[in-house]
Amino acid sequence: MVFSSRVIALLLALCIAIVTTAFLSLFKEVTQNALIVTFFISGSISYMLGFIILEFLIFREIDKIYNLFDKLRKKELKALGTERSNPFNPLKKINEEIFSYAALKQKEIDELKKIEAFRREFIADVSHELKTPIFAAQGFVHTLLDGAVKDKNVRTRFLKKAAKSLDGLDMLVQDLLTLSQIETGEIRMHFEYFDIKQMTTDVIEQFENKAEKKDIILRFEENTPDRVLVYADWQRINQVLTNLISNALKYSNDGGNVWVDFEIQTDDVLVRVRDDGEGIPAADINRIFERFYRVDKSRSREKGGTGLGLAIVKHIMEGHGSKVEVKSSLGRGSEFSFKLPLGKEEDEQPEV
Repeated sequence: MVFSSRVIALLLALCIAIVTTAFLSLFKEVTQNALIVTFFISGSISYMLGFIILEFLIFREIDKIYNLFDKLRKKELKALGTERSNPFNPLKKINEEIFSYAALKQKEIDELKKIEAFRREFIADVSHELKTPIFAAQGFVHTLLDGAVKDKNVRTRFLKKAAKSLDGLDMLVQDLLTLSQIETGEIRMHFEYFDIKQMTTDVIEQFENKAEKKDIILRFEENTPDRVLVYADWQRINQVLTNLISNALKYSNDGGNVWVDFEIQTDDVLVRVRDDGEGIPAADINRIFERFYRVDKSRSREKGGTGLGLAIVKHIMEGHGSKVEVKSSLGRGSEFSFKLPLGKEEDEQPEV
């Protein structure tokens, strides 16, 4: 027999009506008509109250709980609304706990879907990036094996091209390893006091030939301090500046300019790398720090690089408790900036 709120309310009402009538029948003063009226009135009122209590406070809330469990079982968590029990419901706490659990599970599922989508995209990107230099080197080597090795000029040219492809492959693998080690915490930041102006001077000297080939003026902004002390990881900040300056040169037009600037603030040093090159579309600014993301894929591949430089920059700055800010507009250039803790002179440095 399937019980419902109506059946249970009717049974309770009959019981209450019978007990009430039986009790009143013990008094001789109460007439038979009064007993009949009492039976129907007490039964009706008991039925109405019982039905309202059972239906709205218990049975409907239990049905909600069953529906929640059914949706949990079918993994239809997005179908769950923000419905809440009324304040007089004795099952309110249970209902809210189930809603909270369902919301938590939905969040976990959404995160897992994002991770899965990222994994698929990452594998596809890595496969594509690895395939390009491998196929290029393969083609040159097989051409030599097919007889071209006998021609000295062809042999030298093809071996150089194969070596260049393998160098690009090695660079990609090294960047992947660096990124992975930073994310897993295998690479720890070793903080020290150093002059970032001197470091940047050394980095600029490394790119002098590249800048000359494109007739780009690579220099410090006017009024840049002669000495700028910061407290950071020398090796990692060197890597950050190398990536940012390299990108600025890569995406600057011939005859353009690239500036590096330091602004000493109260407790920090603001480092800026600016160019007047191609610029970045507004829709792409939030994605340029993703692995392998390229604004213009065809042109970016022509210019080289692994597509991991800015992702490494982002993680290094997060390891310093900072982040990279980007300002850019198409055709007018880009500016990348980040903050580092202001360093102290040697006589003011605390003992480590």
